[in-house]
Amino acid sequence: MLQVEGLSVYYGNVQALREISLSVEAGEVVTLIGANGAGKTTTLKGISGLVKIAGGGIHFLGQKINGLNPENIVARGVAHCPEGRRVFPLMTLIENLEMGAYCRKDRAGVLRNMEEVMAFFPILQERQKQLAGTLSGGEQQMLAIARSLMANPKLLMLDEPSLGLAPLLVEEIYQITRQINSRGTTILLVEQNARMALSLAHKGYVLETGSIVLEGQASELVENAQVKEAYLGG
Repeated sequence: MLQVEGLSVYYGNVQALREISLSVEAGEVVTLIGANGAGKTTTLKGISGLVKIAGGGIHFLGQKINGLNPENIVARGVAHCPEGRRVFPLMTLIENLEMGAYCRKDRAGVLRNMEEVMAFFPILQERQKQLAGTLSGGEQQMLAIARSLMANPKLLMLDEPSLGLAPLLVEEIYQITRQINSRGTTILLVEQNARMALSLAHKGYVLETGSIVLEGQASELVENAQVKEAYLGG
């Protein structure tokens, strides 16, 4: 489904990504793990067109997407739920969801997806007319994921969905992510909680200072001594 080959990104004179390559097959959950500053978020931004890439290629469903603007990438079926939630605080919950479907023309499909995301996140059903900025952190994260699903993506990229949440909410987000995948949406997941990410994923990539240093099936990575020492507390 997604093929990234030799992706390089610079911020000024600093190289953030060093010719990384990865693949995501339809139906998979693939995770990127690594320390802060390793290049995980930049990888997602490169795929979604939010940063200019200096080299390499990105293909989605067999078509080249690097060089397209973010709106066109979303329209092709790639949705990006960014780190830090980034809801529109002065818009209502419903208006935020409608923004997630801004590039769609199928009104009946949009209404159907609205019902589906409300079923995924029942708490949002109760907050429909509430301003997004007044929601709790956990509710805002649910709204951010739901807004991304309103694009009806084939590939959903989640950037740190558990960041800053209480343990019970982390578990809830974990279960919701599993449900989204089980219903057919492919997921590329960036997550600081490496243990949770690897328990959810089919395969994973480990990034260090802009390079992929390990890759493999999630079940193999969770048993890898280097991964255990660096990311799983030994």
